[in-house]
Amino acid sequence: MIYDNHNRPITYVRLAVTDRCNLRCFYCMPEEGIKYLPKRQILTFEEMERVVGVLVSLGVQKVRITGGEPFVRSGLMGFMHQLSRLPGLNDISITTNGVLTGPHITAMAALGIKSVNLSLDTLDRERFRQVTRRDDLPAVLKTLDGLLAAGIQTKINAVVMEGQNTQDIGPLVDLTRTLPVDVRFIEEMPFNGEGSHYPKLHWTHQRILNEIRAHYPTVQKRMDAPFSTSTGYQIPGHQGQIGVIAAFSRTFCGTCNRIRLTAQGTLKTCLYDEGVLDVRALLRNGASDQELTAAFRQAFSHRPVNGFEAERNRATLAESMATIGG
Repeated sequence: MIYDNHNRPITYVRLAVTDRCNLRCFYCMPEEGIKYLPKRQILTFEEMERVVGVLVSLGVQKVRITGGEPFVRSGLMGFMHQLSRLPGLNDISITTNGVLTGPHITAMAALGIKSVNLSLDTLDRERFRQVTRRDDLPAVLKTLDGLLAAGIQTKINAVVMEGQNTQDIGPLVDLTRTLPVDVRFIEEMPFNGEGSHYPKLHWTHQRILNEIRAHYPTVQKRMDAPFSTSTGYQIPGHQGQIGVIAAFSRTFCGTCNRIRLTAQGTLKTCLYDEGVLDVRALLRNGASDQELTAAFRQAFSHRPVNGFEAERNRATLAESMATIGG
């Protein structure tokens, strides 16, 4: 087990396998998209597998595959199969928008994928089209059905956006009545390729919870898992659960056990930092596993105490979430 300079264990890496996405979500990128990286600048699957192996040797136990949209990259299932063979890696999970995921669900279940975070900001087809700038809600709902039928733990991630989908909080909560899903509502962050959409965040985690309580006054707090970014709740009699993630308010930084590796090989020890280590350069300049280990240890020993400190150390927050890694 390795700890950062604030005595937080590093056990979880979010690994972006691509910066490309088949949607154009309002909170993630401009309508015209972003300038994607040339293929040669993206880590190969072999490079990613090597990096994950080094991180596992340091105590990382969980990898979440992110993007962009992971399933736009060919060969993803073969890569995850290789990862599953790494001794000490106990959990491989995926974050996906669900549009291309359906045909892979059987193979994912066979591989032992622990959980899937499914991005779904509305159940209304027209609002889905407005938020994502694509008309793909039927495919996403089919994926949701398929994941539940396969017995894969499914968490729905909904970013709450002023003037976009706040009327969908109630309908999304209603899914937990009969479905064993964890519906998590996330504060919008300024990682959309343009900067913040609002001078002030109106839909904070407190307001989101108040809106849930307006629909379901009997909602109850439940115990959160260690290192959870989500504050959990449950409505008596419902199969599923609810979570609220204070991604912009950053209330969970004190127990953060995760790091990020972008598709181009930049290590981020905080969502809000600019990147602290060029892992791709180390790999392609012939660094040994021992040298990679030393570089990671050095990076972890200078981790910001929270997202606010990380933000203060950079000029702007104008990149797209697709380039950060989900």
